[in-house]
Amino acid sequence: MTFLLRFGAVCGLLSGLFIALPGAVEAFTGETAVTSFVLGVSPALAVPLLTALHIGQMHAAGALGSIGYAVNLIGLGLFGGAAYALNLVLYYLGETVADDLAAPTRAALLGSALVFTAGTVLFTIAMVRARVYPRIPVWIYGIALPVFAIAARLPDTPLTSALHVVVGATLAWLATAIWRRARAAYGTPRTG
Repeated sequence: MTFLLRFGAVCGLLSGLFIALPGAVEAFTGETAVTSFVLGVSPALAVPLLTALHIGQMHAAGALGSIGYAVNLIGLGLFGGAAYALNLVLYYLGETVADDLAAPTRAALLGSALVFTAGTVLFTIAMVRARVYPRIPVWIYGIALPVFAIAARLPDTPLTSALHVVVGATLAWLATAIWRRARAAYGTPRTG
């Protein structure tokens, strides 16, 4: 159990950094191949974070926590795949291809964002009720991540860059909270 919590915390910290840092850079440079690559990889690192969040509050969150986790996990898988495609596939095909996506593709991208949003809201309600994690990042998680998902296809602006920074910082904050809980419950990790 301690490994999953610590692994989730480390991955969550990296996921947060992989969202916040490119967002900050893109505020000044616009989207680049490097920032797009890092953003495309970040959702894969969020999966262990979500699992660690669930494990850390499983007993306090009850059935709603498990349902919220399940829907959020499926939504993260779908939205993560969409983010990967947008940042690592469509980026290299150019704006004309990205602008001319067929209706089913647009519907699939929107559907992934909606499932992710529903799961995020359910999981946030469970986190608020469980009172295991700090309230501020929990509430920001429940507000900023749905906006982040729905705004994924908006053009890059200073506002979307700021949203990236807020989401990344929130994930890093939650990851830090998991690390502290794991250390308090299981002690410091052994080395060597």
